[in-house]
Amino acid sequence: MNSTLSLNRPVQNYTLGSFKNPKLIEARPSRHQLCSHLIDFSKLKWFGNVNSRTGSSVQQQLRDYSGESRRITSRRIRVSSNDAQFGSFPNKGGTESSSFAEFITSERVKVVAMLALSLALCNADRVVMSVAIVPLSLAHGWSRSFSGIVQSSFLWGYLISPIAGGTLVDYYGGKAVMACGVTLWSLATFLTPWAAENSLLALLFARAMLGVAEGVALPCMNNMIARWFPSTERARAVAMAMAGFQLGNAIGLTLSPILMSQGGIFGPFVIFGLCGFLWVLVWLSATSSTPDRSPQISKYELDYIMNKRQKSHAVESKPKTKMIPPFRRLLSKMPTWSLIVANAMHSWGFFVILSWMPIYFNSVHHVDLRQAAWFSAVPWCMMALTGYLAGLWSDTLIRNGTSITLTRKIMQSIGFVGPAVALVGLTAAKTPSTASAWLSLAVGLKAFSHCGFLVNLQEIAPHYSGVLHGLSNTAGTFAAIFGTVGAGFFVELVGSFQGFLLLTSLLYFLAALFYIKFSTGERVNFDESGQYHSHHINT
Repeated sequence: MNSTLSLNRPVQNYTLGSFKNPKLIEARPSRHQLCSHLIDFSKLKWFGNVNSRTGSSVQQQLRDYSGESRRITSRRIRVSSNDAQFGSFPNKGGTESSSFAEFITSERVKVVAMLALSLALCNADRVVMSVAIVPLSLAHGWSRSFSGIVQSSFLWGYLISPIAGGTLVDYYGGKAVMACGVTLWSLATFLTPWAAENSLLALLFARAMLGVAEGVALPCMNNMIARWFPSTERARAVAMAMAGFQLGNAIGLTLSPILMSQGGIFGPFVIFGLCGFLWVLVWLSATSSTPDRSPQISKYELDYIMNKRQKSHAVESKPKTKMIPPFRRLLSKMPTWSLIVANAMHSWGFFVILSWMPIYFNSVHHVDLRQAAWFSAVPWCMMALTGYLAGLWSDTLIRNGTSITLTRKIMQSIGFVGPAVALVGLTAAKTPSTASAWLSLAVGLKAFSHCGFLVNLQEIAPHYSGVLHGLSNTAGTFAAIFGTVGAGFFVELVGSFQGFLLLTSLLYFLAALFYIKFSTGERVNFDESGQYHSHHINT
């Protein structure tokens, strides 16, 4: 909303800062007088928190002019309420930190909210099969190992798309690629009932296509956040987006049994597919790929983002990324491998818990399917909450002077060592409630990884964050396939889930050590061959 003060002058726009230059306030000899009643000096408070010296000077000059026999040529001075909203103005050195009220109502939060919704749909669409697999296995007589193969079919497609999708994201931007991705995975989800009724191969193909489409989701999220958020807000933004990702698990796990009881086994697939189509329409009409292309963004917010971006060497400050990225150079740096190992371990733990926990509660603690889904959903709600708190803490550490490198290592250590300890506790749980508490602790602490390796992708390679995310996601998908299928075979051979949970705990410890050793929060130069060089990112 803009407050406009009309002084009958030639049409020309100035911001409130123009009053600091007395040359801009001039009067020309005229034959008419400006009616003093047109100016109500008590209304000057609408200009915001103008300092007393400037405010009194402006008022005095306006009184002088209104009392003289002069004609003031028609001018209109337009003052944006956004410029005066906080009582301070952007300067050449940058803007002050935005307040919480500005942040939560800003255009960039609208963008991250839409990303969170897309990631919620992403996970809800994939997690439906974790619930539907129980009645499908009973109906078709599938073994545990074959059920693992059916669930892993999603990952076959997910294995293909992250690198190609990440490259497309870096080249075309996150908005267009995300719209295409959500459209395709919603179509695959919507058609899953038809595929399951026709043949097993059609079902496996539909789930694989779901994986292909969802492979672009996280690279798109990273790309959009890197464009819309300064470095001091990115951990919080990633945490907000990933909160949607985790709530998608909870939504899928809790609503699926209810929708199945009302609309049959395939009810959730139809509902979630239609929601995806609706999301695409809103995304295309209500968001922009970059802040400077947004018609809704305020001048204050745009100045704030652009000034912060200039300080931190933003993505847009460099010419468009090459269509074919330097894969060899990317893989020649140890910080890249620290991200690959971290993503692989994160995906291993994520998909093992996501795919097998309903069956774990059903077979080990003998609860029915609906209760098993609820017990499995609680940890994901915990992950959404702790993820946001981790983002706030991470951004606060950086603003208070902690180096980005140390901050990322702290977050990642909590995100891996915490779940490792909690999974050991889970193996000793005797009741469903105790097991759910340990699982909630494991998954909740796992959310700290989002403020570790996931944000770190944007920091070491802002111009290649999409393809680097694709590379690490591909490694994560291999690990997820091996973990998901391997869990089924392991349980059949050993006869216990506990042994596999202990193995996962050990891998968490080893991955944490690797990340601590080789990761960095500094910019890595991937455009030159040789040993890895980096320069510090301004915070």
